Amino acid sequence: MNKKTVEENILKRLTLVLLATLIVVPITASAQTRKRTPTKPSTSTADRAAVVRNSGAMRVGDQIKIMSRFIYILGGVAKGLESVDAAAKRNEASPAVLQQAEQSKATVRSSIRNVREGLDKLEIDFRATPELQPYYIKLAGSAAGAATAEQQAANNQFDAAGRSLLGVINRLTDVLLIMR
Repeated sequence: MNKKTVEENILKRLTLVLLATLIVVPITASAQTRKRTPTKPSTSTADRAAVVRNSGAMRVGDQIKIMSRFIYILGGVAKGLESVDAAAKRNEASPAVLQQAEQSKATVRSSIRNVREGLDKLEIDFRATPELQPYYIKLAGSAAGAATAEQQAANNQFDAAGRSLLGVINRLTDVLLIMR
């Protein structure tokens, strides 16, 4: 393969990954703001607590799903970006490929910021809801982990950012386990 073909392949991959990432971002935003309500209003305090706990667990589960999909996509993007950065250091990347890579980096950074904002909201809701406060202690720090990933992405350390987000998923999974 010649240099131009390699660059075109990298550009095509980055474009596909960028499109996939753009698809995930709206899903993240809508899933983080969606509230689940019980189908039948409960009358007792115990019933209300169970409904609130179930709703909180569903929100944690939704966040795990969103982040898992995002990390899956991020793995491919990070690999492509590393390839482009290596080609750029060897002066083998065209300006179009470099520009596409920068756009992809910006999209990834924005997506990680959206994930962090969703986790901030989740932590605030758990802290402010009496029925969910017992689980807040285990949840606390999730947004900080996403903030670390956000900082790593800002420093072009996308693989490290993905690893930080995996730690956040582990924390969320622990919360979900104690909520059952």
